[in-house]
Amino acid sequence: MKLMIFILNKNDVLDKLLEGFSAAGLKGATIIESTGLAVALSRMGSNIFSASIKALLNTEENNHTIISIIKDEQLDLARKVIYRTVGDLSMPNTGVLCTLPLDFVEGTKKRTLDSEDK
Repeated sequence: MKLMIFILNKNDVLDKLLEGFSAAGLKGATIIESTGLAVALSRMGSNIFSASIKALLNTEENNHTIISIIKDEQLDLARKVIYRTVGDLSMPNTGVLCTLPLDFVEGTKKRTLDSEDK
């Protein structure tokens, strides 16, 4: 199992991405509205970033962080859905994808007391 973390910068494709995940069988996810460092500094009026760097960055909107526990074999499928929907992640203002290995997961399936006793 893996913890997949995808930070989506293209907010206009969020609905299509979630529909793509669901259609591909990737059913469970948590979506968190998030703010990147550049956006936060820009909103604070920080002088750390010059105007030219700010112009390259999408500093007007928040982004969305999508967290999902997936099976190891689902990663390629998730990446295909992301690339089809968002585009090449090496391009600016698309997103960042990473995974972390999980050695313990509990609570991903609904269980009844009867099923635990068997």
